[in-house]
Amino acid sequence: MASPGALMLHRLWKFVGNSTNRAILSWLGGGAVVVVAGAWTLFIYFHEDNKPAASTTTIIAPAAPGITSGHDTIVTAPVTIGLDEERVTEKFKELLAQTAHDKGVEVAPLRGILVKLGEAGVRDEEIPKRLDEKADELVKLRAEIVKLRQGPAELAAYAQQAQALIDKGDFDGARAALASGQAAARNMREQSSRYEAQFLAQDAGIDHLQLAYRSAAKKYADAARLMETVDQRQQWAFVSAQVSELYDQGNEFGDNPALVEAITVYRSALSLAPRSQRSLDWAATQNNLGNALEALGDRESGTARLEEAVAAYRDALQERTRERVPLDWAMTQNNLGNAFERLGERESGAAHLEAAVAAFRDALQEWTRERVPLAWATTQNNLGNALEALGERESDTAHLEEAVAAFRDALQEWTRERAPLDWAAAQNNLGNALLRLGERESGTASLQAAAAAYRDALRERTRERVPLDWATTETNLGVALETLGERESGTAHLEEAVAAYRDALTERTRERVPLDWAATQDSLGSALWRLGQRESGTARLEAAVAAYRDALKELIRERVPLQWAATQNNLGAALLTLGERESGTAHLEEAVAAYRDALTERTRERVPLDWALTQNNLGAALHALGERESGTASLEAAVAAYRDALTERTRQRVPLEWAKTTGNQGATLRLLAERRADPAMAELALSQITEAFQACSEGHDAPCATHYEAELPAARALVERLRKG
Repeated sequence: MASPGALMLHRLWKFVGNSTNRAILSWLGGGAVVVVAGAWTLFIYFHEDNKPAASTTTIIAPAAPGITSGHDTIVTAPVTIGLDEERVTEKFKELLAQTAHDKGVEVAPLRGILVKLGEAGVRDEEIPKRLDEKADELVKLRAEIVKLRQGPAELAAYAQQAQALIDKGDFDGARAALASGQAAARNMREQSSRYEAQFLAQDAGIDHLQLAYRSAAKKYADAARLMETVDQRQQWAFVSAQVSELYDQGNEFGDNPALVEAITVYRSALSLAPRSQRSLDWAATQNNLGNALEALGDRESGTARLEEAVAAYRDALQERTRERVPLDWAMTQNNLGNAFERLGERESGAAHLEAAVAAFRDALQEWTRERVPLAWATTQNNLGNALEALGERESDTAHLEEAVAAFRDALQEWTRERAPLDWAAAQNNLGNALLRLGERESGTASLQAAAAAYRDALRERTRERVPLDWATTETNLGVALETLGERESGTAHLEEAVAAYRDALTERTRERVPLDWAATQDSLGSALWRLGQRESGTARLEAAVAAYRDALKELIRERVPLQWAATQNNLGAALLTLGERESGTAHLEEAVAAYRDALTERTRERVPLDWALTQNNLGAALHALGERESGTASLEAAVAAYRDALTERTRQRVPLEWAKTTGNQGATLRLLAERRADPAMAELALSQITEAFQACSEGHDAPCATHYEAELPAARALVERLRKG
């Protein structure tokens, strides 16, 4: 009976055996294919440089030159997980033998590749799929070396020797043989330049097999230079392969300088594919230039590169029309949608987000599930991201519910077995949409579902494998845990949230990803503030204020107005809590100022529920000031702020938030009634506090219920006293 590993491999081989599936996988899959001759170069261009993009955000995507995604970690040494020669022999012997048999290759080179996969941190359960992919690349490599063996006799011997060494698994020896072939080719005149370039490309192919992308890029660049005076289209193809390797380096290892270099090289490649002569090659280069700009722009705090990416995609669409190349048109529409979505995340309006939704829906007209299921899943995921970002800025939940549906659609094709990192990205993004829904519901079901989705994502998004994506999901998990902790009386979930944020900051550094660093600092401040509320000291509160002020070093109003406003709001909350524990009013006055700053961007028209939240918080700060003043001006201003908040915080829309604002206003009315000796106002205050207590109890928000229950005795006593006159 075949082993489970062999059966899994057989099923995978059966899937790949289908020609339609192979075409799709070669289009969408990862890794640049070796470039040797002109015909093989055309294969690379059509199957490698034109792959779809997926959103990274809270969104992650396939790492290839035709898609948009990326990671920001520079890895300078392999991560060893103990996959040595002895372990390969014992643990994967049957898998190696079966793969070698199925692909018609020797076991020895597969064993060497398997060791390298282990050193790169590939998980054991993913080994069969990755080994099968590498075996296919090995087959192609051997086939191209056969072509070299048919060349001039002076060169054929080197190719034959390299093939023999590859079959023995001696990649270093094969590389040395190919290097010798390069030296021999340089001694020949112009006709030998093509062969030397091919040897370089084969050498680069071995580097790519072993994830040595920078080394491969250099060799493709050398090959392109050899073609400079021989064949311009071949030169362009080698340059494209060079940038593909730089792109993989930037995406897989978080190497920003590699992306900068890719952008520079793509721009130079445009002159090698003149629009007037080779319009589709020119459009492909524009598309891929947009991808590199978008990947780098996603990691930077400004919007200049993202705007350049939009321009590059629009240029590409001038030639990549739906009528001419429908699938390529859909790809670039998808990529354009990603750039719009990232721009929209950094702006206060909704125009770019709406444009993103439109672009993704256009792409889905050609990228159908029946025709290209994985590309369809990519765009469903990206559409979900744009809908979720729109839903965050609206008071109803329609777009959030559409986002959940889009992510669940994507997961029908992005399965863990087929595409583990894409599956993890969709799980992360599903968690985001569920979290936003949970924030607007009185129960905790959506919040718990969000936390579960994030934990699922972390099964594949490990720190060793994709450090920045791991940090993103750790941050998101922290937010879900914090929101759960806010609705509970204990501190366990809040402590877990603080730990998750601090873990994330080990990879989300200010130097590498300034806006993400700032966002996580803001989240850390929020969790520390909530813990500080439940403790008697001020250490956590002071730490929260410091975290918020750190965040504001990067979250500036001109750059990201809504994020700046959100952090101003959060800073106000920490200052308010500090002020309540001190005898003076300095921190309270700072809190009022922070809330009023936040309201300059958090307007009712733009973000109604966020505006209402800050109005509620402003009311709380004014209430605290009013308690320490002899007059009633601050208390009256607090009542007005609460009244404004309740115009958006309705009981039907956000029942728990309505309860809290209603109760807060009731507490302020009680103080006013006491100072004015107004029995009717005292009755109203008691009524509102009672309603708040009941709604919090029904919503299972224990801290909220406890707070308003504690307010009831004083409110009842005031009513009784004023009734007696």
